[in-house]
Amino acid sequence: MAKATPAGGELRFLSWNVNGLRACLGKGFLDWLAREMPDLLALQEVRARPEQLPGHVAEDLAALGYTQVWHAAARPGYSGTALFSRVGGELLAGLGGLDPALSRWDDEGRVVAWRKDRLLLLGVYFPNGTSGEERLAYKLEFYEMFQSLCEARQAAGDSLIVCGDVNTAHKEIDLARPRENRATSGFLPVECAWLDRLTQGRTQPGLVDSFRHQHPDEAGRYSWWSQRGGARARNVGWRLDYVFITPDLLPRLRRAEILDQVTGSDHCPVELVLAL
Repeated sequence: MAKATPAGGELRFLSWNVNGLRACLGKGFLDWLAREMPDLLALQEVRARPEQLPGHVAEDLAALGYTQVWHAAARPGYSGTALFSRVGGELLAGLGGLDPALSRWDDEGRVVAWRKDRLLLLGVYFPNGTSGEERLAYKLEFYEMFQSLCEARQAAGDSLIVCGDVNTAHKEIDLARPRENRATSGFLPVECAWLDRLTQGRTQPGLVDSFRHQHPDEAGRYSWWSQRGGARARNVGWRLDYVFITPDLLPRLRRAEILDQVTGSDHCPVELVLAL
């Protein structure tokens, strides 16, 4: 039986890059979800269509009270996002549902959304730029498109929650070895400069990095670790996963955390709790 909405008038959001949901299912994903029971869960790098998952998964999610939306990439086994809600609201797959002019960006399955009243959650798997100049250019173009979308939604009166794998560490505090990685995609100056623009704002107030707002000086807190060289055991990591909110939601911010004890992927979940 699904648990009731948490007491105390709060909404709890989790976001997790699962690095292949089929693999994560074999590492206890559904048991973890049944214990945590967030109100909304956004997944990135699902790398599977719903029909490719074991038949019980949809039934188990429904039994926990979740409605679901999936956004798969056109390329099999690549990218993909999903969003589960147990608090109602409208679920959308892809950017085209928010703005038809942006549907050309939907081939890679990178965005899912939840809307309730004027609160809009965007679960995003931002592109990785490590495979060459062409993909880095695509990543930067995606960044600019996405910020313009956020500004348009803010101008229309939406309060935003943007969560997911941004594939860039913002500041030196956000990765274990900043000097060694300044020439690596994920910490290039041009990538970090976009996060500066996102948080400082252009035509609308900048988005707030909820974790860094609550933990301004806390170092050694990462959400991704290489699977080579025992990086996670040594905590040689990067903070690539974020939950951003529009400034109007700050009075409702109760908790922003990195759930770095959760295994099952090379990323860990990140958390946001808002007062209703």
